[in-house]
Amino acid sequence: MKGGVIIALFVAGVLLVIACIVLFLFSGIFTKSAYLEPWQKDYYKQFADPRIRLVAHGILAPNGHNMQPWKIRLDPKDNNAFYLFADAERLTPEADPLGRQLMITQGTFLEYVKAAGEKLGYNTEFVFFPEGEYDESDLFTSMQNKPVAKISLTKVKLQNSPLYNYLFKPDTNRAAYQHINLSAEQIRQLQGINKDLDVNNKLIVDHADKVKLGNYALAGAKIESNISRINRETAKIFRPNEYQKNAYRYGFSVEGQGTNGIFKHLIQGIITLYPTINSEENMKELFVNSTQTAVDNTSTYVMIITQGNNRIQQIKSGMAYSRLVLIAHSLGLVLQPLSQVLEEYSEMKDQHDQIHHEFAPNGKTIQMLLRLGEPTKEYLPSMRRDVMELFEV
Repeated sequence: MKGGVIIALFVAGVLLVIACIVLFLFSGIFTKSAYLEPWQKDYYKQFADPRIRLVAHGILAPNGHNMQPWKIRLDPKDNNAFYLFADAERLTPEADPLGRQLMITQGTFLEYVKAAGEKLGYNTEFVFFPEGEYDESDLFTSMQNKPVAKISLTKVKLQNSPLYNYLFKPDTNRAAYQHINLSAEQIRQLQGINKDLDVNNKLIVDHADKVKLGNYALAGAKIESNISRINRETAKIFRPNEYQKNAYRYGFSVEGQGTNGIFKHLIQGIITLYPTINSEENMKELFVNSTQTAVDNTSTYVMIITQGNNRIQQIKSGMAYSRLVLIAHSLGLVLQPLSQVLEEYSEMKDQHDQIHHEFAPNGKTIQMLLRLGEPTKEYLPSMRRDVMELFEV
């Protein structure tokens, strides 16, 4: 009898090992993670052209839905200039029908280029819409034809760039945050960094206002999670395993929920073998529950607010966001956008209008709503494309 139990346990153990090996193989555990190469600090050194070197840093910038919607055109007549275009092919029209988030993402890129330039010995000058602003009635064509910015480089002495090392940290951390209030010095640094951009970083530490913003964030998550067309848009850019992440190198993956190590590969293997686990209903529940956890473990919110909502103000708010990310990291803090309530589609209109009436009246625009705090766990970097994919031939 005892021998039979031992044999049964042995067989069960062997089957468990085989099952794990199968899951690891479907996950791609032995596949090189090429999608992480741009995060290496020496990645840019393989390129001789300083413009490409700076773009290799810009690609690490925070960006909506991790679509990395940037195109670059080198100036053929000036070796110290290049143009940034919004990649209209990478719009997420269901969640971002007006392209506002896409324009914020152009600003995040520019600010990372600026920070890298300081370290590499280049002053960066930006001219917004050098060939004229977009025709909003034909936005797709305008984005294809008109650059967001011209970037001109001037060689200068190498500068001390205290924020440079923080370019290589993931910009978003969705975990629970410590229940610790910010110090007066942290508040001072976070609030005072965007005056030259005409953008206001509004830190919310009042308990009543935090409760209101948490409710708005949760309401936005619930509304968006129940919109199938947005869920389908998100599902199309989910990468379930290492093979897919290397093939596409943008979009979402399980790391976005803080999953890493061996457990990451087990989950990836299961989702690859049984994709119905990643169904719309399951993802809806996960999204709402994770938002609830975030709200329950947040001591500070930040709103990035502009006086209006034109394209240049959207770009500048993205620059402010990148600067906020870098400053926050230098203070040992992390952030997570909770901006669903700010999106501009019909189902969100009531919540969108209410939060603006309460927190940004008189024609102001809340470009981003963020939670900020001290992390309880580290997050892995997300996928990034090969920098040369951004360049137009």
